[in-house]
Amino acid sequence: MPIVTTINTLRFTKSGGSALSSGGDGQFNNRMNTLETENKELKKIVDDMKKMVSKLESRVTALEGGKSSATVSKPAPAPADDDDDDDDFDLFGDDDEEAQAEAEKIKQERIKAYADKKAKKPVLIAKSSIVLDVKPWDDETDMKELERCVRTVVMDGLVWGNSKLVPVGYGIKKLQIMCVVEDDKVGTDDLEDAITHFEDFVQSVDVSSFNKI
Repeated sequence: MPIVTTINTLRFTKSGGSALSSGGDGQFNNRMNTLETENKELKKIVDDMKKMVSKLESRVTALEGGKSSATVSKPAPAPADDDDDDDDFDLFGDDDEEAQAEAEKIKQERIKAYADKKAKKPVLIAKSSIVLDVKPWDDETDMKELERCVRTVVMDGLVWGNSKLVPVGYGIKKLQIMCVVEDDKVGTDDLEDAITHFEDFVQSVDVSSFNKI
């Protein structure tokens, strides 16, 4: 290399006893040291570049070799067969339809089981206990006949209970009678209308107490 040749020439001149002054010798030594340092740096750079080139060549070779191997070993795609594709599609379609049918069957069975269970569960019937005050026209009203008339009132969901006569003054007594009714079937207005229908005996009907059972 040119730098190395220059260094050798300078060394030869110095060893041959060239006539340089002491000041020239100092400059020469500095120049020699500088050139040697530059020469080492250049050699290092060259060595690094050689290593990089070697690595790149190895990678390129490996990539080309792998690509070539993959190209050779990769099997050619089989020709498409329209009939086979149609058969496969129909097969999966059948599976989906069977699965949906099975799921629907299970759903209907669960709905039926729930409905049967709900039907067997006893229904809570709301009832009320009512005490009625049935007032006669006067003290001459036959209270036994009045009570008999009241008890002839028959309704679905109505059950008559105990009764008693309670004085209200001037010798007049009222009939206090208890009954139990189903709230959805019998209302207090219905009872009052039915009892006051016996107008020969009944003057009025009042609700003395009303309690939910």
